[in-house]
Amino acid sequence: MSEFAFELEVCARLEADKPGLIARQLGASVADPGGRILDVVCVEPGPEFEERLTLTSETIPDAAIASDVGPGRARYWKHAFPDDCHPKQARRAMERACEIGFFERERRNGRDYVRQVARYPDWYGRLVGIENKPDLGRPGDLEAQLRTDVSLALVDEIILATESYVTRAHLNRIPDEVGVWRVHRGDGDFPQPLEVEINVIREPTPLPTGEAGVEPLEAHPGRTEIAVVDEAAKARARRRLAERAYGKGWRTYEMPACTACTSTDPDETGATLPHCQWAGEIVDAGSRCGPSCPGYEPVADRELVDLEAERAMRTPWRADPAGRQRRQSGLDQFE
Repeated sequence: MSEFAFELEVCARLEADKPGLIARQLGASVADPGGRILDVVCVEPGPEFEERLTLTSETIPDAAIASDVGPGRARYWKHAFPDDCHPKQARRAMERACEIGFFERERRNGRDYVRQVARYPDWYGRLVGIENKPDLGRPGDLEAQLRTDVSLALVDEIILATESYVTRAHLNRIPDEVGVWRVHRGDGDFPQPLEVEINVIREPTPLPTGEAGVEPLEAHPGRTEIAVVDEAAKARARRRLAERAYGKGWRTYEMPACTACTSTDPDETGATLPHCQWAGEIVDAGSRCGPSCPGYEPVADRELVDLEAERAMRTPWRADPAGRQRRQSGLDQFE
């Protein structure tokens, strides 16, 4: 079974079970951006989750959240970003925040003044990372990846999900803090993620997200370069991770333009998934479907599926929230 198919089926199962949000393929490092990608991230709701739902369906730029732009008096945008924020990055964050409705903008004497439409809410709770490795016989960099997750402690829990039979030898090779799931799929010819069963082999140990962490960087013979990541940097990275998960979700795939590929019924499989009858499984249009495949028979157009509408229907996420636009009641004052 391909990791792509395994990942989508796990996401569909988790979405049916968990009250929060599921996303996949998200960066989970701090000192080395892009150095660690988590297969799946589960974002549990925080105390002000409903307030976040009303703001925007998109990822809010972290620079905009961290800026000195508030929900009261409008500020000249250049004065609202710290000196260590590059002017081009600040400008992009400001423009994007205005575009998605997190900032409101007004012009004064040829300058842009901005304010938040609402205070940024405390909307997410625990973050749970899941590393998918259906075949433990081909572990790749699994051990190093999981040790990074544990030592950095960016997420509250880290779990290994596999389809393989898990032996004591497997457990001994990964950190004790890592939870382990064995995933059982339905035996039918058609994929049925809602019938996916998760057998908990080992419960995860909560990680110290509120403390400084250690991020392994480059390995050399006999030594490994590391970076110590303090609590403030981790807190901001966790916020970026949660925001990215909110805006991205896990339905980031396309339907292949091939006659052998059909969409699954979301009521039966938990989501509309690209199932290839020739391959007998879910396939990635970007990597496994094309002229090099013996079963490929092109069609003029890809099947049109509104995955965004499906996400809005099946999760708390809202595709087009009303927003928090407020009317101006006096000079620089808003209600």
